[in-house]
Amino acid sequence: MQNPLVSILIPFKDTEAYLSECMESILRQAYQNWELLIVDDASVDDSYPIVHAFALKDPRIKLFKNQGSGIIPALRTAFNHCQGDLITRMDSDDIMTPDKIGTMANLLVEHGPGHLAVGQVKYFSHRGISNGYERYETWLNELTEKGNNFNGLYKECAIPSPCWMVYKTDLERCGAFEPDRYPEDYDLTFRFYENGLQGIPCDKVLHHWRDYDTRTSRTSEHYAANYFLDIKLHYFLKLEHDPQKQLVVWGAGNKGKTIAKSLLERKIDFRWVCDNPKKIDKDIYGKRMEHFHILNQIDDFQGIITVANENEQETIKLFLMGLDKKPMMDYFFFC
Repeated sequence: MQNPLVSILIPFKDTEAYLSECMESILRQAYQNWELLIVDDASVDDSYPIVHAFALKDPRIKLFKNQGSGIIPALRTAFNHCQGDLITRMDSDDIMTPDKIGTMANLLVEHGPGHLAVGQVKYFSHRGISNGYERYETWLNELTEKGNNFNGLYKECAIPSPCWMVYKTDLERCGAFEPDRYPEDYDLTFRFYENGLQGIPCDKVLHHWRDYDTRTSRTSEHYAANYFLDIKLHYFLKLEHDPQKQLVVWGAGNKGKTIAKSLLERKIDFRWVCDNPKKIDKDIYGKRMEHFHILNQIDDFQGIITVANENEQETIKLFLMGLDKKPMMDYFFFC
């Protein structure tokens, strides 16, 4: 397959300040065999007229009204109208590099179905980027450079939502945008993983990711920390959990408590450990907190690690390595 049609899916809502820059970056693509399915999610500003003006000038731009409400229905609306062999996402407030579509399309043509093309990303903002976003960008790009994004799957969303591309047939096999589960990009990342898609290494920055105060991921309840934890636990229990092994939760902070409470509600047995002397032997939710050294006495276990401090994470890795435990098999970092 040479020069396949690429369908670019964009939901938008009230992003008039950024839409023209986004659209211009798509028009400047070196790879020209694309169609843009762009869906208005009930904007109340001038976003719709801006896109409509672009659509009048270029028949590749196809503008729709959302058939539902929210990002997931908007993506379904776009996907239902797409004709491309390859599918990619884009956010209406971001900017593509001129080689973005061509680079990812060529990678997919070279490697074939069953693969996932991912580009490196660069955050930008009028006020500068926080240390947290800088660290996430660095972490994400290091994974993308090697094509092993799924190694960090349970820590964070390891596939940037506006910078991936897959064969349409693979996206359909993964359930496309059918599940009503937010954050939708993280859920789709897990489904890529569940269906065995293989990441393709990429050493290029292909996407400029804008950060600002009213960005959806900052303002919508669907992107709160508890939603991410719910998805992690959902897929861990579906894809990784071995009932023959003792399940262990390591960490007594807010995330550890959230996971523990969810497991108790599901009536799933686990042991709860930490290294905080103030919490060891305490009763939390009817469960006794134990010292992590008890793991020396358990023959076979699976661990969910909810400790966020990076130095402590390294100590935990060394301890588990000493027990001959392997990441993404015997233990999973949830932060």
